[in-house]
Amino acid sequence: MKHFFWLLLCVLATTTLAQQPIGSFSSSHDIGNPRLSGSVSFDDQTQEYTLRGSGYNIWFERDEFHFLNSKIKGDFILTANFAFIGEGVDPHRKTGWMVRASDEENAAHCSAVLHGDGLTVMQWRLLKGAFMRDPEDQLVAPKPNYQILQLERSGKTMIFRAAHPGEPLQIIGCQVMENLPDEVLAGLFINSHNPEVIEQAKVWNVRIDQPVADDYHPGQEGWLGCRLETMNVFSGKRKVIYEQDDRFEAPNWMPDGKKLLFNRDGLLYTIPVGGGELEQLNTGFANRNNNDHGISFDGKLLAISHHREGMNGGGSTVYVLPLEGGTPQLVTEETPSYWHGWAPNHKEVVYVAQRGESSGYNIYKNSIKGGKEVALTNCKPGEHVDGCEYSPDGQYIYYNGSQSGTMQLWRMKPDGSGKEQITFDEYNDWFPHISPDGKWIAFISFPPDIEFNSHPSYKRVMLRLMSTSGGAPKVIAYLYGGQGTINVPSWSPDSQQISFVSNSGK
Repeated sequence: MKHFFWLLLCVLATTTLAQQPIGSFSSSHDIGNPRLSGSVSFDDQTQEYTLRGSGYNIWFERDEFHFLNSKIKGDFILTANFAFIGEGVDPHRKTGWMVRASDEENAAHCSAVLHGDGLTVMQWRLLKGAFMRDPEDQLVAPKPNYQILQLERSGKTMIFRAAHPGEPLQIIGCQVMENLPDEVLAGLFINSHNPEVIEQAKVWNVRIDQPVADDYHPGQEGWLGCRLETMNVFSGKRKVIYEQDDRFEAPNWMPDGKKLLFNRDGLLYTIPVGGGELEQLNTGFANRNNNDHGISFDGKLLAISHHREGMNGGGSTVYVLPLEGGTPQLVTEETPSYWHGWAPNHKEVVYVAQRGESSGYNIYKNSIKGGKEVALTNCKPGEHVDGCEYSPDGQYIYYNGSQSGTMQLWRMKPDGSGKEQITFDEYNDWFPHISPDGKWIAFISFPPDIEFNSHPSYKRVMLRLMSTSGGAPKVIAYLYGGQGTINVPSWSPDSQQISFVSNSGK
């Protein structure tokens, strides 16, 4: 009897261990009983996965591979970077994303696949037990060696997108999958294409997002969950340091490089850059702060945008207070006014505002002591400007404007003269943020199909990087987000990293 209870305890312990989450996933196991068992490890510091697995193939009427997955219902977007480890044995070793009806070896599935020789394909099994055929059950990408793979489910349709580093995602193909249930197994896989060999791959920037309809109203239907992320803009490596099942927005990097500042529920909070406990920053009476806030170049002052009750246009008003907290001092009497940038002299701020009977926004500057504001733009009806921010040397004010017909990045001299457009593409570009060393511009790009004067929540957006001296922008992050993602200056003091907010699901 003692022996029986000892065995029972061992079984229970093993079951409990197997159910422990691995990063963003709940289960790691082999499919199809491959001869050599696979495994997964997750590095909490880098948030990188290492996959190890064997198996004859993922093809014909049955599959063998190792699968790291979770159960997901409804629509979703799966995005990650993939790379094999080592030279490999068979050129058709495989890794990527898989969405599967069950963990049976002959289950219906759809996969975004990177092969060892660089071949990138979308492949599927339409029915349980169906014999996968070549080429009927796959779509081959036009170029090899895509590193970023994205697999989206929208209703019954699976959409495969892929990108090389620095490039926008391209649609590789779509496939209707009628026999995938509402709840599926979705995750990362590896297959060696050789039952006698274990292959390895590393996967990073893993994100699972559950989108909402285009006409979704978060104020009525609820806000999606948020992730606070940091990213090295040169390596592209991202890290989630804080998550919440509700809204928060717009991180600033604190001057000491050790904390981030962001707004949540009308208040401002700091959090250590590596994650940890939140600490509320004292903003006195200002308890309806929005996502337009930021720190002076000398690190001593904080500008906020707080909504005053009963004022015009929602009452957003610019105030200034000590960075350590205190009583805000009024800058803009007229509303609505939304702060966006400090002058390098620490004595002036720039902001966007509606004035008079105009429904449009223009850029203004003013002393932090208040007084007569100075208009720097004069938009025509239907035009919009936003996101005004000084370069560290004070030579330019960068901003986004729709004068060209789409929202693009511009810059002007501090007196409003010399306006020049600096991005020229199909995307709607918003919120240029200049690195502390003055060399780089980080900004958010919305897709071409949104209204160009708006920057809505919950869209498939990109963060991009370009040199202040000119040249083509490159993509540094693909995410589900938009409003609140990167509205304010968010560079680290060493000009190596930025922080931003992405959205996950309800």
